[in-house]
Formats: sequence, C-alpha cells, structure tokens
Amino acid sequence: MNRNRVEGTAKELKGSIKEAIGKITGNRVQQAEGAAEKLAGRMQAKVGEAADAMLEQLKS
Repeated sequence: MNRNRVEGTAKELKGSIKEAIGKITGNRVQQAEGAAEKLAGRMQAKVGEAADAMLEQLKS
C-alpha cells in the first residue's frame, strides 16, 4: 500500500464528514466542498491502486 492510497482514503473520509456536516447544517457550500474533497480523495486512492498494480506486474 503506497502513500497515495493512504492519503487518498484519508481525504475521502474527511470529505465525507465535511459533506455530512454541510447537509446537517444546511450549508450548501460546505456540502459541495466536502463532495469535491471526497471525489479528489477517491481519485488519489485510485492512482495509488494503479501504481501498486503496476509495481506488482513489474515484480512478476
């Protein structure tokens, strides 16, 4: 597991929390920021997964 996967997952979790708080408080800006952060985290984690898969292919 590489750094991008860990950081991406953490960012995705942080975005989910921010989005939920935005929904609860009715703050649409915070909700949108949370959704964007969640998406960015998911993408970063996917990049990390791809890098791990590539390393596995190179090892074999």
